Amino acid sequence: MERPISAKCFCNNQRWFVLLVSLIFLFELLCFDYSALTGGDNGLSVLDSNHANSISTQNSLSHHFAETSNDIISALPNIPPVNILVNKTDQVANKSEELNVDSCFGRYIFVHDLPSRFNMDLVKNCQMLTRGTDKNMCPYLENLGFGPHVENSENVLLNNSWFLTNQFLLEVIFHNKMKSYECLTNDSSIASAVFVPFYAGLDMSMYLWGYNISVRDSASLGLVKWLAEKPEWKRMWGRDHFLVAGRIAWDFRRQTDNESDWGSKLRFLPESKNMSMLSIESSSWNNDFAIPYPTCFHPSKESEIYEWQDRMRRQKRQYLFSFAGAPRPEYQNSIRGKIIDECLASKNLCKLLDCNYGATNCDNPVNVMRVFQSSTFCLQPPGDSYTRRSIFDSILAGCIPVFFHPGTAYAQYTWHLPKKYTKYSVYIPVKDLSEWRINLNETLLGISEERISALREEVIRLIPRVVYADPSSRLEGLEDAFDLAVKGILKRIENVRNTIKKGKDPSVGFADGDDYKYTFSLYGNGI
Repeated sequence: MERPISAKCFCNNQRWFVLLVSLIFLFELLCFDYSALTGGDNGLSVLDSNHANSISTQNSLSHHFAETSNDIISALPNIPPVNILVNKTDQVANKSEELNVDSCFGRYIFVHDLPSRFNMDLVKNCQMLTRGTDKNMCPYLENLGFGPHVENSENVLLNNSWFLTNQFLLEVIFHNKMKSYECLTNDSSIASAVFVPFYAGLDMSMYLWGYNISVRDSASLGLVKWLAEKPEWKRMWGRDHFLVAGRIAWDFRRQTDNESDWGSKLRFLPESKNMSMLSIESSSWNNDFAIPYPTCFHPSKESEIYEWQDRMRRQKRQYLFSFAGAPRPEYQNSIRGKIIDECLASKNLCKLLDCNYGATNCDNPVNVMRVFQSSTFCLQPPGDSYTRRSIFDSILAGCIPVFFHPGTAYAQYTWHLPKKYTKYSVYIPVKDLSEWRINLNETLLGISEERISALREEVIRLIPRVVYADPSSRLEGLEDAFDLAVKGILKRIENVRNTIKKGKDPSVGFADGDDYKYTFSLYGNGI
């Protein structure tokens, strides 16, 4: 007779069945498709393909640029929508490495579609743009603002990567580079920064001579009025906005309304004070930042940079030092005349490239690079202002820059040049030279070969950081001057956001003047 199944066995089996079902249910929960969820402030926010219309595509940025010859302004590429996961919780992010985290998170930039009078109309009227001379600026706007290709019959340069670039066209070059930026968005709500493509330098070039201040300030006043009416402005009252200028920042800080005063008052307008400006030379105010002058070298691939760096390492340098420029007798404290005198007296130790009144075409990179490539040191005294493009020409040539004032480089290009300035340059305080305390020959000859080799290698290493690469291609593994500028401004704006999160006033220090920015005391005794 079979033994009957006891109630105890049946209950045990039932418990095992319930446990098994629970495990299966738990497994289903763990495998659940999180893309179906939209989290709150402490969760995950997912933007799937059904929400692609809220995500940036460069194709959706409409700038209404008219087609012009020589591709003055690049067309926007047609990039398909992407699925984006925005992670709002740091704790979840640390535990979710397998999630498809958006690589552009924290780097999105929204570009304002400004009326054409603020940018494209200025390019169309290029025949009216001057640098205080009768020079025609139109050819310099070719090739996305790089200018015409340079003929290199003397093999001084690399073919196809050198252009006759005008040093005042940074705003055009930067705008075209921005169109190829990988993290553009037309959804300003996810943007970390807002770019204002106002060609402030070109606008000023049209009205610097022979126009009253109301004309000079007209575009600036119109711009801030237009911006203040946009919803993007009200999020941080402009403190996440930035613009780029192709002239020195001082040109936009006219402090009086006297007709004889220079420049515009753009940067003293209340709205403009809330924006950051990147320019070839910063002022002493905290909301101005310096980024490199455009040089004539615009590589389209990293191999061109490596090839150029190797060539500069092998270069034979027959001159101890060189100077490319002209005297500035109209400036009482200029040391250029002293430098030129010492160079001429040094005979075979120094090479002078005289740029005075058309003696040599110093806008042609062949002439400049030929001299700098053959020199160990390149002298960089202040000119019309603290800075000069020659700084970056010397770096391209592997020529060690010699500075005489901290405002020429050290207090300027903090995102692009090493903070420890003795790694890549020599510093001789201007007063030591002007008061005849030193002799350039003796001072530079006293620098050891070991230090010269280390300085030159650091200078050559800096080359990719000071060039604006061709926007039609992307450098792999290298950051150019544009990349570092974008990284710098994003960090600047993020710091402002953190200030707001802490409940502090973001206006404190944002646009203050820094009277000590260019003082010598910060940079020791030099050499």
